[in-house]
Amino acid sequence: MKKAFQKSRIPEHNAYIIKELVAPSFDKNWHFHPEYQLFLVLEGHGTRFVGDDMRPFQPNDMVLTGPNLPHLWRNDQAYFEKDSVLMTRGIVVYFPEDFLGEKMLEKEEFEEFRTLLKRAALGLQIIGKTNQILKDKLIRLVQKKGMDRIIGLLEILLLISRSTEVKTIVQAGYINANKESEKDRMSKVHAFVMDHFQQDIKQEKVAELINMTSTSFSRYFKSRMNKSFSDFLSEVRISHACKLLHTENLNISEISYESGFNTLSNFNRQFKNKMGVTPKVYKRDFQPRFDQ
Repeated sequence: MKKAFQKSRIPEHNAYIIKELVAPSFDKNWHFHPEYQLFLVLEGHGTRFVGDDMRPFQPNDMVLTGPNLPHLWRNDQAYFEKDSVLMTRGIVVYFPEDFLGEKMLEKEEFEEFRTLLKRAALGLQIIGKTNQILKDKLIRLVQKKGMDRIIGLLEILLLISRSTEVKTIVQAGYINANKESEKDRMSKVHAFVMDHFQQDIKQEKVAELINMTSTSFSRYFKSRMNKSFSDFLSEVRISHACKLLHTENLNISEISYESGFNTLSNFNRQFKNKMGVTPKVYKRDFQPRFDQ
């Protein structure tokens, strides 16, 4: 199996780190960490998970996440096929809250910066013209050194703090109730669902995977994800159906089957409940949702 890029912690001698990622897939492990993270997708498609939010991602997806906000950019299954030649590319920045020094944020001049960091706790998606401006700046920032690198990051964060083209990702009130020791447990759940959502998945099977009873797992999952496991599974399937409606010349019945729904009527009902329209209307009226 292809090995995805694995992130490293910020070395003590660096204020922050920026890396260009080039790999067959992004890190497919659901995780969180104490650093702030700014991530830009340059190549790659899949499903993005941030906190309790899930949606498709494609090139130009740009997100700022706060400390310990769970996230995952999971590539489509085609990236993990044995003979796949697909590649991903992105730029990631990790920085601590005090990357300018412990006392700097207390200064009056950094009020905008403090406000931005608070907003990042719920995850921020950067879109529109701001996205394109920051994309160029991030690409150039990879090559900068010394003080130029510090100033470059400050310019980027200032633009985000002043932009109106920034969307909050996670619902207000979301709290990461996961413990550091539970990363592997939830990562297994995410991986299993993404690998098998087209099949019939029983909650008991997933609970067994992480050594829990079905009842205990039900309570555990809802407390961590702010939704039931069945709702989570349905969202994964509908997200996949949306991609097929965008890109594949399949009829609604075929898309229903390819997305893991057992009946067409169930697919139509759940799709409309989630998306507000039927799959047929969605396909007819679809407009790109990534307005970068």
